[in-house]
Amino acid sequence: MPIIDAQVHAYERNRPERPWAGVLHGPAEVTGDDMVAAMNAVGVDGALLVSPFTMYRYDASYALQVYAKHPGRFALIKPVDPADPGVVETIEDWAATKGTVAIRIMMTRGVSEDADDPGINRVLATAARLGIPVNLLCWGRVEQARRLAARNPNTQLVIDHLGLQQPFEPPVPANPFADLSSVLGLAAHANVAIKITGACTLSHEPFPYKDIWDPIRRIIDAFGIGRCMWGTDWTRAVELLTYAQGVDAFRTTDRLSAGDKEALMGGTLTKIYKWSPHR
Repeated sequence: MPIIDAQVHAYERNRPERPWAGVLHGPAEVTGDDMVAAMNAVGVDGALLVSPFTMYRYDASYALQVYAKHPGRFALIKPVDPADPGVVETIEDWAATKGTVAIRIMMTRGVSEDADDPGINRVLATAARLGIPVNLLCWGRVEQARRLAARNPNTQLVIDHLGLQQPFEPPVPANPFADLSSVLGLAAHANVAIKITGACTLSHEPFPYKDIWDPIRRIIDAFGIGRCMWGTDWTRAVELLTYAQGVDAFRTTDRLSAGDKEALMGGTLTKIYKWSPHR
């Protein structure tokens, strides 16, 4: 089974031709070539390349450029704006673009907090019609995500980053799993999967981050391994750990069986996103 990272980012230096809207924690640039080199160094076969909202907002042109150069290594996800009157056409165009597998809603970035919001539900209904998942960044708004899942049972939702707010730099919050019980409640909805991405950034211990495993096991037990996906959220995590540590903390742990590692580190992702990498 290939090892597939459920979330990485790539971006070029800020320049007039493609200016940044904001600054993401990390190096001055992490090109597609840089990301492939990092993956090769630790034996990661492929990744979901998520266009970074902080820098590019709803413009995924750089992600498309990276895919054109490395089509076997990445599948693409872009944020969409539920308040955009043309969002349905945007999603249709994206779903028809080679290399794309999903869309994303940044529910922490000015998106309506109403689970009945027509724009959000229009996005979810369109995704269901087109057969593509919707990633939700929803820390602090897990109850809204739960209500959206109930209202849209035919839409495959994927909760980003364990549904928990994660640090960009030290120190790690005193109780980073404080909202875990709310996240576990999402498991009752069969159309919800969860990305165990960036989990190592929630540890108060050095590598191999053993203190994260009790709450992670609770998530896996609630959702089932068939709805859980590992990933690093590279390069957002760069000030807290190395890429190799984010991979090996899961690849070498004794808290997962060999079969569970295969599912968590690639097998589940292949089924949910209907994609697998090739060299």
